[in-house]
Amino acid sequence: MSASKDNKRGTWKVYIRYKDWQGIGQIHTKRGFATKREALEYEREFLLKKAKDVNMGFSQFVEVYMEDMKPRLKLNTFLTKRHIMDTKIIPYFEKKSLAEITATDIIQWQNQLLSMRDENGMPYSQTYLRTIQNQLSAIFNHACRFYGLTVNPSKQAGKMGKAKGKEMLFWTKEEYLKFAEVMKGKPISYYAFEILYWTGIREGELLALEKGDFSISDRKLTINKSYQHLQGEDYITSPKTEKSNRVIELPEFLCREMEDYFGMLYKCDEHTRLFTFSKSYLHHEMDRGAKAAGVKRIRIHDLRHSHVAHCIELGFSPLAIAERMGHEGINITFNYAHLYPSKQKALADKLNEDRGNMDKDEVGVGEEE
Repeated sequence: MSASKDNKRGTWKVYIRYKDWQGIGQIHTKRGFATKREALEYEREFLLKKAKDVNMGFSQFVEVYMEDMKPRLKLNTFLTKRHIMDTKIIPYFEKKSLAEITATDIIQWQNQLLSMRDENGMPYSQTYLRTIQNQLSAIFNHACRFYGLTVNPSKQAGKMGKAKGKEMLFWTKEEYLKFAEVMKGKPISYYAFEILYWTGIREGELLALEKGDFSISDRKLTINKSYQHLQGEDYITSPKTEKSNRVIELPEFLCREMEDYFGMLYKCDEHTRLFTFSKSYLHHEMDRGAKAAGVKRIRIHDLRHSHVAHCIELGFSPLAIAERMGHEGINITFNYAHLYPSKQKALADKLNEDRGNMDKDEVGVGEEE
């Protein structure tokens, strides 16, 4: 029997022999169980996990899945996935084995998430619900593809939420300038929003910025990292995508503003993080500033949309905008085209003007020279 009493500690331990994925014999010991039953249950789950058996507990299979995926994922992607698993998925299914979860169980889980409210009494967004659903479905897809599970109950149950969120919001330059005027009373907030609006960088990219990322003499800003706060820890990771590693040309006025900001910081060297506040602080400042300026409240990420919209209004090509924003392709940039419908009218007016000029030079239909 592998479970035995540890007389010194008054607890139970297990001594397990197994073979690893290379067929090499291994020994695993675990101590500290209050009862023999707990020790034997641990042994059973451990051996099922090593055997990759779909009858193992759901939470144990999640660990198998995460171990398989970790080498293939960026750290911030892995941590986000881990957070969703720990808070939105495992607590509901942890008492079931992987194989016994049914489509009915998934539907009940969906209904529970649909009824949940955040600290402000608001339901989860449709896009967040879809993200959670996709994470659960990914677990079952992995089990089907590699571990012999015969059916994906998440697929049977159907999806919840929506892949695309609400219509993009943005500020015009005039709206942003009203907001910026209000923010001047708090320099750290003002300079943060100036960078967000006039460069279009992401929130995580802003919070990872160091003084050395700026080359004021060349008017350039290097984006090569992103900040994440997950599970109570701060992480500096690579940016969202490969194309997100980029160098952004800065307008002169923004360079002068950043020089002023550097002068306000205590012992600011090349590796000083410029903005050490939390994302919630930035959201609070957005609330405060929008209300005081009398402009509509938009999300922090909508400042990125606002920058794209402003570049479209100024007449820059989708390719140039995509490079500045770090988009993987210009198709993403085209998604923003609707933000300035006035451009469509201007285009139509230009075509009308061009056609009118042609009419002056051509003979009308049915007319003779």
